[in-house]
Amino acid sequence: MTDARSLYRTWWRDRVDYRWLVDTLQSHSALRGFKIMLGAGGIVMLLIAVLAALAQSEVSGPLGWQGALEATVAGLWTLRWWLLPWPREVESLVWIVLFDLDTAANDLLARDRVIAVLGIVLLMAMGGYVTVFHGPRVLALHVAWSILVTVMLATLIALGYLPATGRGESHTHGRFQDLALGLDIILVMVVVVGVILPFVQLGHWIVRVDALSDPLTKLLNRRGLDSYLAARIGRSERRSAYVASLDLDRFKTINDTFGHPFGDEVLVRTAQRLRDTVESDALVARTGGEEFVVVGYLRDNPAALAEGLRAAIETTPDLPVTITASIGVAIIEASHADSEWTESSLRRLLHRADSAMYRAKGLGGNTFVITDSDGVEPLERKKPPTEIFDRELLVVRHQGLEPRTR
Repeated sequence: MTDARSLYRTWWRDRVDYRWLVDTLQSHSALRGFKIMLGAGGIVMLLIAVLAALAQSEVSGPLGWQGALEATVAGLWTLRWWLLPWPREVESLVWIVLFDLDTAANDLLARDRVIAVLGIVLLMAMGGYVTVFHGPRVLALHVAWSILVTVMLATLIALGYLPATGRGESHTHGRFQDLALGLDIILVMVVVVGVILPFVQLGHWIVRVDALSDPLTKLLNRRGLDSYLAARIGRSERRSAYVASLDLDRFKTINDTFGHPFGDEVLVRTAQRLRDTVESDALVARTGGEEFVVVGYLRDNPAALAEGLRAAIETTPDLPVTITASIGVAIIEASHADSEWTESSLRRLLHRADSAMYRAKGLGGNTFVITDSDGVEPLERKKPPTEIFDRELLVVRHQGLEPRTR
């Protein structure tokens, strides 16, 4: 139960990376097909507006003002998707709001209950778009709006009349039949929009998270790190940030001595130590075999941060050998955060952190090097224990025996 609650909380809090999703579709040459289909949806909306006006047969002018409004929105929608590049996230949200308001107005002001109920289907269709391209909070707002509009429409039907017609007439039917029809409409909307769409989005989110995660350590993989970093680009944080690149020392020796299952256990333990050491909003990723990256905001001086990471790995409990790491840390100062928190600057920051890590490895490992825009400053810490390089001693410790003295 706790794991399920944690899953749902994480899903609710996750800010879907709209830009990364669009870039992914573009990389697979799928974006053009999506644009064609979304634009075609506008043509369908236009036809619905015309046919609805003809079916109600009480219009002023060729379509009436409701039909004209619906047709205008549908036409703009089609032209936007077919002629312009894919919209940014803010514009996408604006179109969702405009669509929801326009659809609600036409449904509630319809002169025929059949036409009004059919219009509700358009809210379901927009829900599909929201499910794929936006997060659970946007979907929750769309679901709440859709159900509210449905309840209002069902109430009009249950009361036995529709909005005023051109002649001011009202339509009455059997109260029981009207009430049953109104409840049916609400139940259908709740099932489709309130249950199925969140279920689909949760499943889509789980698959996406799995694709962005390392299956062994459950950390982000390199693709996941790029995705979450991209989501932060352009935000005005005005906070000092860091990238720490870590590489386990002599990991091949550990694998050769104890075997790959033990090496996997070391990676899992290292991942847990890193998660427990850094702040909850920091990104922790396994980017290679024994390579890890941590990205976060500075809450202490860089040396204290790096020393905390180094010590956390060195003091990993319940292992027959001491594990150490070479660590490189690159910093963006708060005074430069606005100007440097861009895609290119983050790439440079990752590169500087890697360079600093290799310098730390060149110093013998179990140490860290900090770099910033002003240069590189090596800060050496404890050297690796001799026994970590001693294959015979490792084997003895692995067997639970006391190491021999020399």
